[in-house]
Amino acid sequence: MAILSTRIETFPLRQHFTISRGTKTETIVVTAEIAADGVRGRGECGPNARYDETPVSVAAQIASLSSDVRNGLDRATLQGLLPPGAARNALDCALWDFEAKRAGRPVWELAGLGEPGSVQTAFTLSADSPEAMAQDARANAGRPILKLKMTGENDLARVRAVHTAAPNAQLIVDANEAWDSDVYCRTVRDFVTLGVALIEQPFPEGQDEGLRHLERSIPVCADESFRDASSVAGLVGKYDVVNIKLDKTGGLTGALEAASAARQAGFDVMVGCMVSTSLAMAPAFLVAQEARFVDLDGPLLLAKDRESPIPISGSTVMPPGQELWG
Repeated sequence: MAILSTRIETFPLRQHFTISRGTKTETIVVTAEIAADGVRGRGECGPNARYDETPVSVAAQIASLSSDVRNGLDRATLQGLLPPGAARNALDCALWDFEAKRAGRPVWELAGLGEPGSVQTAFTLSADSPEAMAQDARANAGRPILKLKMTGENDLARVRAVHTAAPNAQLIVDANEAWDSDVYCRTVRDFVTLGVALIEQPFPEGQDEGLRHLERSIPVCADESFRDASSVAGLVGKYDVVNIKLDKTGGLTGALEAASAARQAGFDVMVGCMVSTSLAMAPAFLVAQEARFVDLDGPLLLAKDRESPIPISGSTVMPPGQELWG
């Protein structure tokens, strides 16, 4: 008989982390664990207030399925019991980990995927003054991809400062819904000359219809406007890339489905993360294998990660050890 448990855990960050919606100095995650006969499977999620999630509400959602887990809950059944979101992510990934460890086979093999290799992740610079972001960029100028958080004000100056400080880095700018069409039109042509390879979620979800009629000389990526495979059809013609996060799709199962649906519709794929630990990166790492853009830098933003963390050398993320997940 399998036992389900949940934990709410707090991990301090290396430094404050600011996006258009606010600043934090720690991240709070919820961990689901399934244990039976000496086998333990774990999954982690990052509750997000943007989607009306709190650590307490997410932990309660997971705990509500304790009896289902005792009765042999499987991943296919789970998809119909919880909606896409953080709670389903933690439990789905715990089920994958549990099944893999019980079978003595890696998750990538169980999922019918190829054996994973290393990927290059973007490294995120918190929104700050142009001078402060330039200083941060200089400290990370050797990284191949820098992701810059924007606020809607003074963003062109931020990008110029970072490009000057790290001229060889490819840049991703992430507005987190903070722009309008005026900001977009004022900045996008300058961004072309400043090494910007991707613009992420410029407009608020539900207010992005205008993207159909704007020049997209730089690919535009849907993040908040993209949840899971069901989101794909409504984004055609507005976006070029979709950002797949397991906390949105509801786990690895949903993420693999979303990636397939997105590619079939002609989108490129970005794989992203919330600010979270290596335990959340490990399943996302499998989805990242065929992604055009990878943003799995969560552990690099923490003051301290979990034991047996996913190996990261510079910006190169390598396959996790099975003691961590999978």
